Amino acid sequence: MKVENIKSNKGNKIANQFIIINNDGYEYFQSYSSMIAKKPIGFREGKIELDKKYWNYSNTTGKYRNIFLGETIKDTKKKIKSGEYILTDLNTGDSFYKNYTGFST
Repeated sequence: MKVENIKSNKGNKIANQFIIINNDGYEYFQSYSSMIAKKPIGFREGKIELDKKYWNYSNTTGKYRNIFLGETIKDTKKKIKSGEYILTDLNTGDSFYKNYTGFST
């Protein structure tokens, strides 16, 4: 697992805004202690998932979510409406680890 601060458009590290690259084939965006988005990377196929409660929680969250997804809020809303993105719960219980195969349970 690799955790790094998200970077602004000017390349500056942003406090409390994180990109998490996990060995499960997903990249995550976390704002403070809330998971905001999950997207497949590399070999992993699937849809981008957004937390149904926090995906558009504040202007700050939205600003860095847009950087993470590489699009505007208008694009994101259109993709949610079309079903290209899934709204789900990324913050209850062990939602973050439910697809991670590196742990024994």
